[in-house]
Amino acid sequence: MSSLILFVLLLCISDSESKETLKNLTVRRGGSLTIPCFYDEKYKSKHKYWCKGQDWLLCKIVAYTNTSGRTLVTDHPTQNMFTVELKSLQDSDSGYYWCAVEITGGSDDKDYLYLTVSSDPAVSVMNSRVSGQEGGSVSVQCLYSAGYKNKQKKWCRFKDWSSFTGWKTTTTQNSAGLVSDDRKGSVSVEMRGLQMSDAGWYWFSAGDVGVTVHLTVTERPSSKIPCIRNTVHTF
Repeated sequence: MSSLILFVLLLCISDSESKETLKNLTVRRGGSLTIPCFYDEKYKSKHKYWCKGQDWLLCKIVAYTNTSGRTLVTDHPTQNMFTVELKSLQDSDSGYYWCAVEITGGSDDKDYLYLTVSSDPAVSVMNSRVSGQEGGSVSVQCLYSAGYKNKQKKWCRFKDWSSFTGWKTTTTQNSAGLVSDDRKGSVSVEMRGLQMSDAGWYWFSAGDVGVTVHLTVTERPSSKIPCIRNTVHTF
């Protein structure tokens, strides 16, 4: 049977038409994962950190911005976001985590997610960082386990702390891009006609489980032919 071709829309919205958030991430044992955490403009100068624990009041701070170790938190104030890079993950790293901004004299701003580390993750990607040239295209190979064969597959974009916009699959295709599901555990995502503004963080999901992907878009080389000036020598 031929692959199922799916069109990609401009918003990841649920059946109830409300914006979705990605609360369940998965990664292969021994692998790495980078998670983008977005914050409000007014928090640019605040300390950011990564905290583990289901109960916010009891969560244990794993790392602050720019601390070294297996977990690296890096602030990107020009983008109103910080990233959490997790390395050499093991089963014991599974659990609830919080992206948090420290607020002096008030309640810290935070948002949670659940991370599952296993030998056979529900979803994964061949490359978590991909790049393409302006005007060109880029492909991302995504994998899912047998139990997620009939789950809806989505390719979405992180836009800010609580809303996630990007592309959602339907049943047709378009020149902007497509998602091809072979129904055997592999999904191919192709984004066409790339623009510089397309660079950023995305996620692929099957059902309610997802994995992050970062896209870099490079400028198209100039097509101008350099002018060579002829110099006339007189003797």
